Amino acid sequence: MSTFFGLEIAKKGMFTQQSALSTTAHNIANANTPGYTRQRVNFVQTEPYPPVSVNSPTIPGQLGTGVKAGTVQRVREGFLDTQYRSENNKFGYWESRANALEKMEEIMNEPSDTGLSVTLDRFWQSVQDLTVNPTNAGARSVVRERGVAVAETFQYLSTSLKSIQGDLKNELDVTVKEINSLAAQINNINQQISKVEPNGYLPNDLYDERDRLLDQLSSLANIKVSATPSGGNALPIAEGSLTVEIVDDNGNSLGTLVDGSEKTISELSVGYNADNGLVESVSIGQNRLDVLDFNSTGKISSLIDSYGYTYQEGGSIVETGLFPDMLSNLDTMAYEFAAKFNEVHKEGWSIEDYNSGSHTPVDFFTFGEEGLTDSKGAASLMQVSEDILNSTDHIAAALPDEAGEVSIADNQNATRLADVKNKTFTIDGNTTSFQNYYEGIIGGMAVDAQEAERLTTNSGVLRDAVDLRRQSVSAVSLDEEMTNMIQFQHAYNAAARMITMQDELLDRIINGMGISGR
Repeated sequence: MSTFFGLEIAKKGMFTQQSALSTTAHNIANANTPGYTRQRVNFVQTEPYPPVSVNSPTIPGQLGTGVKAGTVQRVREGFLDTQYRSENNKFGYWESRANALEKMEEIMNEPSDTGLSVTLDRFWQSVQDLTVNPTNAGARSVVRERGVAVAETFQYLSTSLKSIQGDLKNELDVTVKEINSLAAQINNINQQISKVEPNGYLPNDLYDERDRLLDQLSSLANIKVSATPSGGNALPIAEGSLTVEIVDDNGNSLGTLVDGSEKTISELSVGYNADNGLVESVSIGQNRLDVLDFNSTGKISSLIDSYGYTYQEGGSIVETGLFPDMLSNLDTMAYEFAAKFNEVHKEGWSIEDYNSGSHTPVDFFTFGEEGLTDSKGAASLMQVSEDILNSTDHIAAALPDEAGEVSIADNQNATRLADVKNKTFTIDGNTTSFQNYYEGIIGGMAVDAQEAERLTTNSGVLRDAVDLRRQSVSAVSLDEEMTNMIQFQHAYNAAARMITMQDELLDRIINGMGISGR
């Protein structure tokens, strides 16, 4: 055994405690750094003396040779990361859906004094007032202006919804770019980690940055993460390169976004239908999926659901989604409303007909010069006909009597026009009135918005609860770090005092032994 054996043990102790103090300082410095995980030095006993060999000296037993810093490791629990990303994924979906529905509610603005419901009520009231005095120019003018208000309200709602739908498309494209950007950053960190780990080091700060990116990615798409070892002299606790897959609701892979073994990425892209502009496919690299097969949660799926998507069913093309459905419902209502009102209006006689002595059927509402053959686009094209706009004398309020005679003061057709409010029409096999149909539209939207808001709150609470548990494990506690600092400082001082003691022993041996009288 060397005479300087004790000095070496104390020196190792000082260096190891100094490493622990440096790590503590690093933790304190990064206490407010987003995504930072506290680190610790794993103390390891050094190899005892003497080693087992043929030439081992004969001593009572093996002696400890001190301590060393084995590794500097992050304090993190992978299970909590998985839980957090799962809840964050749900939160991303429902938050995006709730925002889309909130914008829709703001446009529909029901119930209010300016919504479509009130506008229609005022129109029906003006028609009812016309029945009292069908020849009154003021009453006819009010009917025309209230009709214009109805058409403009339909146009406004349709145009505003399409504008928000366009914003959702832009947000969807931005989200796709964000996913690809995050994938590229994760792949870049994988490459850096694969160069460090084989040398026996743990790139903890790179791990932290990669986990932060994965947390961010998890809100955008449903992901599954698996590790690929770096090889070489990598430590057993090294995390390796990560492969990131986008999965469906059952955990089945839809495609690999980041390949940890090959260090490559497959970019995500969204395909739009050339005819209607809605989403029809999602591709991950060369793997193209029909939109119905991309049954995965996350913000990108919520945006697709809100903006709208299309698929084929039974040889026909189906368009659906939050905004396409609302636009379709408005178009149906506008088309059926105009058709029923025009049907009755064309049967009546107007003052113009009375003056000319012949009946010329006139539409009250039209859908542009070319008109429409179905309801698609009806709300955005609805307007009061040019004949009515040019002269209120074209409003047909009268009906011929049994003898075929027409009175200018007759109000029978005006009464029938007022009764159109309660007319029924059939859609999707259901018979309903205009009022009930619109109430159903608004009620369905309100229920969807309420559910989205409730699930956003629930998933947010669950995510925050998991994050709180994760922070309790991984976050920097300044109180704990100060305690560790005192602990390591005292250990360092003790090791230094041990060197002082060894120096005194060596001084006695070197300068005191062999001198007579001592």
